[in-house]
Amino acid sequence: MSIDLLIHGGDVLTVDDEGTVVRDGAVAVHEGEIVAVGSAEELGTRFTAAESIDATGCLVLPGLVNTHTHLAMTLLRGRADDVTLQGFLERVLKWEAELLTPANVAAAVRLAVAESVRAGVTSALDMYWFHEAAEQAAREAGWRLHTGPTFMDVPGPPDGIAYEDRLDWARRDLAARGTARPGTRPVLFAHSTYTLSPDQLTEIFALAREFGALLHIHASENATEVATVEVKYGKRPVELLDALGLLGPDVLLAHAVDLTGPEIAALARTGTAVAHCPVSNLKLGCGIAPVPRLLSAGVTVGLGTDGAVSSNTLDVLGAVRQAALVHKAGGDPTAVGAEQAVRMATIEGARALGLGEQLGSLEAGKRADLIVLDLDAPHLRPVHDPWSTLAYAAHSADVRDTVVDGRVLLRDRVLTTLDERTVIADLEDLV
Repeated sequence: MSIDLLIHGGDVLTVDDEGTVVRDGAVAVHEGEIVAVGSAEELGTRFTAAESIDATGCLVLPGLVNTHTHLAMTLLRGRADDVTLQGFLERVLKWEAELLTPANVAAAVRLAVAESVRAGVTSALDMYWFHEAAEQAAREAGWRLHTGPTFMDVPGPPDGIAYEDRLDWARRDLAARGTARPGTRPVLFAHSTYTLSPDQLTEIFALAREFGALLHIHASENATEVATVEVKYGKRPVELLDALGLLGPDVLLAHAVDLTGPEIAALARTGTAVAHCPVSNLKLGCGIAPVPRLLSAGVTVGLGTDGAVSSNTLDVLGAVRQAALVHKAGGDPTAVGAEQAVRMATIEGARALGLGEQLGSLEAGKRADLIVLDLDAPHLRPVHDPWSTLAYAAHSADVRDTVVDGRVLLRDRVLTTLDERTVIADLEDLV
């Protein structure tokens, strides 16, 4: 059988339910889909590939999924360091009003895509202004971006769309999308319970559910946010969302740092997922999300970087290491293990997006989002356990090849769909 692409010769970490590792394995890809995973010898006999990647001496694994970010914040990287979350928001909202245009967002997203592809990130959930410009930039680069209209009731929004006009605008956007492409779904973003009223939130969630969209919202990022919402509405953010009947399996909360036991139980009861952003949460002094308790309760937890203003990089592999380490601070070295952390960046992230049947593991029938990590370096040898190697030793710079939907976007550490020098120069011209 003729196929488009064969990745062969490396150890394949499938991240399937059994944690299967295929030594000297291969992944066969055709028309953007994984058609087979097996030994290199078997697949090399079964298939004739138009293109191939020799992964000998490497680890092949699913592409990393960034479940919470603001990609165009690369434009502001380094401008709001060492401040509280509230101080951060005051600065960023002001700069966004001054700087953001569709062209500027597109330039910043191209840089974010280049950074992400180099770091083995094959898809991201991006909440930001001018999502249309971001989508076009990602589409041109062949990268998988999950985005859509954002709701935030603030004066003078950067896109100039008054809040009272946003529901109709978002409805038109969702209606124009038609059937979702494989590996994607419609998305709607409600910024938070402190920038949107209960009535506004109810309207936004109803619109998302009308179109079967994922609803993504910041919630309980720090104690000050929680107190602000509680004073205003008499309930904590997650309590409020639950009381309004808005939690559910189509909802993904960003951060979820400051949670009570009953709130964790509510997330588990409703099937609501969480995007854990350990680097951003630590840098902003927000605290540490109760991930071990969330996992024990059965809550799906993915990993996110947040924007490059609060985390400074879009390095999901770095978030894997932080997630595997930070929860041990309480004295339990088993709190979040290496395998769990890697799963949070792959299959659990895909499940958090409602796309676990299409993304997140290397299995026949899923979309071909995968990366090849070069193990030929002193800090990666010997490889006794691939999960541990990824969580505790590997760096994003170890990613050699990145494939999205069957298309090679990074080959031998060279971007194939973006001119990196031009991308950097274009952003530098803006700042």
